[in-house]
Amino acid sequence: MPPAPRFGRYAAFVLAFNLAVIVWGAYVRATGSGAGCGDHWPLCNGEVAPRPRDVAMFIEFTHRVTSGMSLLLVVGLVVGAFRAFSPGHPARRGAVLSGVFIATEALLGAGLVLLRLVGTNTSIARAWAHALHLVNTFTLVAALTLTVWWGFGQPRFAWREQRRVAWLLGVSGVATIALAVTGGIAALGDTLFPARSLAEGLAQDVSPTAHMLIQLRMWHPVAAVVVGAWLFGTVWTVRKMVPTEATRALAWAFTGCFLVQLGLGVLNVWLLAPVWLQLAHLLVADTIWVVLVFFAAAALSKEADVRASDGPTGRGLHRDAR
Repeated sequence: MPPAPRFGRYAAFVLAFNLAVIVWGAYVRATGSGAGCGDHWPLCNGEVAPRPRDVAMFIEFTHRVTSGMSLLLVVGLVVGAFRAFSPGHPARRGAVLSGVFIATEALLGAGLVLLRLVGTNTSIARAWAHALHLVNTFTLVAALTLTVWWGFGQPRFAWREQRRVAWLLGVSGVATIALAVTGGIAALGDTLFPARSLAEGLAQDVSPTAHMLIQLRMWHPVAAVVVGAWLFGTVWTVRKMVPTEATRALAWAFTGCFLVQLGLGVLNVWLLAPVWLQLAHLLVADTIWVVLVFFAAAALSKEADVRASDGPTGRGLHRDAR
């Protein structure tokens, strides 16, 4: 098998594994198990391989083990990229960025534990740290996704030739990460301040004396509607601007995931955010992010640029320029 497809499959496995670790990390937060290993890191209650004494310790220690495995897998990704591709290949760049962000991911996770921003901690510092952690997580997933794209031999980006497309997709990426942050804050508020009924939850949201995490969580549904409308419009606008088979398939994939996520969001509010639904909501959010990154890669690739320039108003324009 040629090195590129073999590397691409390994990169896809690393991406899938990291998504599973991210969902398990949300399970740690949702169950309040973040302090299961005490304030020790990387040791668990001062031990390298402890025997779990309770469920919280088992959940947290499992997350640490799988996080360590994901770090090793990304190290293997970097080594594999440098062995499979020549200098200057974008797959190398994607792998290196993945390595950088998996390292910062580990450091941020360690900071949460060492600063005791886990468990039942309700401080605003925890909210800020949680938001920073989410931004890094989404950036890591983006780097891994691009490594998969380039690992399968897809062309590099044509930034200068498609500035409008790049601008639209760049704004969409920032908006999606911002939406993820509001979702993370809302989930943290649901975990720390659970409501016994929908009416009680709504009353908490609008109460001027409520904790700031409760007041902030009400903005996630609003942000979801606004950002969702922007993303939906942008994806189909870019699809018309870059009419390739890849952008078409990925636009429909985004649409399907978007509708599923919309339904899960409504259920999440209606059912008072049970743990299993929070995890499903996060998994679909991560899937949407991966699809959007693939969509951006397909729309910005040099091959897509050539095809788009063959339209009725720009036939051969960029091809001749090159």
